[in-house]
Amino acid sequence: MSVTFYQYPKCGTCRKAKKWLEDHKVDVNSIHIVENPPSKETLKDLHSKSGLELKKFFNTSGQKYRELGLKDKLASMNEDEMLDVLSSDGMLIKRPITTDGEKVTLGFKEEQFEQIWN
Repeated sequence: MSVTFYQYPKCGTCRKAKKWLEDHKVDVNSIHIVENPPSKETLKDLHSKSGLELKKFFNTSGQKYRELGLKDKLASMNEDEMLDVLSSDGMLIKRPITTDGEKVTLGFKEEQFEQIWN
């Protein structure tokens, strides 16, 4: 199995997820989410395949999220506006994002990885 793995190398959660994938012999194509953030179209595709609410794609604990006051703004934004904001800065996106082109996971929960990527 091969996955695309959007990650920030300094992120501890990303490192744990990547180690889990490598330990389970999953071929990982790593993409630095800050240097090469996913495009609006890619995010739209990942969102539709994830089955999650779009606001789950935001890194709510990030400094940039707080600086932009997104907590208060998201409720009044439509999907298109949210995608514009997400695609503008990789630090705004919850990470890691793992996908095989069909399935998508956000963040790292070992039991979720066991079910989906094992």
